[in-house]
Amino acid sequence: MEFLQVETNEYITTITLNRPPANALSQAIFKELSDVFIDMREDERTRVIVLQGEGRFFCAGADIKEFTTLQHADDYEVLAKNGQRVFEYMENYPKPIIASIHGAALGGGLELAMSCHIRLVSENAKLGLPELQLGLIPGFAGTQRLPRYVGTGKAAEMMLTSEPITGKEAVKLTLANHAYSEEDLKEETLKLAKKIAKKSPVSIKAALELLQYTKSSNFHEGVEKEAHLFGKVFDSNDAKEGVSAFIEKREPSFSGR
Repeated sequence: MEFLQVETNEYITTITLNRPPANALSQAIFKELSDVFIDMREDERTRVIVLQGEGRFFCAGADIKEFTTLQHADDYEVLAKNGQRVFEYMENYPKPIIASIHGAALGGGLELAMSCHIRLVSENAKLGLPELQLGLIPGFAGTQRLPRYVGTGKAAEMMLTSEPITGKEAVKLTLANHAYSEEDLKEETLKLAKKIAKKSPVSIKAALELLQYTKSSNFHEGVEKEAHLFGKVFDSNDAKEGVSAFIEKREPSFSGR
């Protein structure tokens, strides 16, 4: 693995994103995540998975510069569907996945965290979907998962303002399970993982499978629509302006086209 570090100890497998400086999601990381989860599915040495980030962040978003190498709306739609597929695979995974979030989980980073079964955060972590700041929209099912946790109104506010919330706020909104000091986060994550790892893998698999039935009937329809609109929006003049402004570190000027 080039961007993931994987370590298993006492039935707990820790996957660490390691792509400095921000652990930005790339197509290569999606491939590695897919491969490692497929490999661990039948591995009896793994009962619980912890997903964390190396350095200052959990995952500060997607690799926007890599995305700009694509040419057409259809290419971006395919990209979105690929990320959605990996995250849906994780959410339906038969073993518990705990996201241990410090620093920031923004954009694709928050979409990655929301595909995990449990989220633990540092109190001052920043969580948000700031894509509209770039003239884009979330593309990895963020528009469908965020309202499930924080409600439609708060999800609209977070996306339309591009303003993140803190780890403490995330717990109040039920986006995260617990918030800890950054110094205690790793220890508390391991404590919870050990508690879960003692349970029967058979019953855990059944419980996780049943939790997926809580999704609304139109969830997958919404995810499909998101991928299509992600491609359409990414092909707009406003998206080109937003991405250029992001790269050039300036305020974007949107024209509505």
